[in-house]
Amino acid sequence: VFYGCGPNTPDGESGAVTSGSAEWPSTFAIGHDATPAQIEALDIDFGPDGAGAPPGSGSVAEGKVVYDTKCVGCHGTTGQEGPNDRLVGREPSEGFPFGERRGIRRTIGNYWPYATTIFDYVTRAMPMTAPGSLTPDEVYAVAAYILFLNEIIPEDAIMNAETLPAVTMPARDRFVPDDRVGGPEVR
Repeated sequence: VFYGCGPNTPDGESGAVTSGSAEWPSTFAIGHDATPAQIEALDIDFGPDGAGAPPGSGSVAEGKVVYDTKCVGCHGTTGQEGPNDRLVGREPSEGFPFGERRGIRRTIGNYWPYATTIFDYVTRAMPMTAPGSLTPDEVYAVAAYILFLNEIIPEDAIMNAETLPAVTMPARDRFVPDDRVGGPEVR
């Protein structure tokens, strides 16, 4: 398993390939084998039904604190500005014209079919500067805050392993399972 970019060359060997090299090395000495602890930390399965959800909980108010300290630099103070993806927005509020009109911004509020995807994605990939560093409580809290900003849950909501999968996202019924068994056909 390829994990990270730590050096993996014996002392004194640079592994550099130059134009005068006779042949390419058998390895480029990038990365290292993942340890069991590193694999375990990334081995989460939190599906739309909540199966595999870790214990923990978080409120909208707690989520605002996490968001303001760990997310605002990339996503802006309201989740609608910033250099990275827009998280908040319910436009278009009606319909689902993503396949018909270009330029509509996909956000958590108008496109994501399951609230549990927020937990899964944030756990694995956020914050960008330290992916995987948030605790389950922090992730439940920031999920609650983002759902609140998208006007999907009330301000007093608490997200946990039972309540997060129970959230009905606006786009939930717009997606269908891909039950193709092979071939290029698309439903």
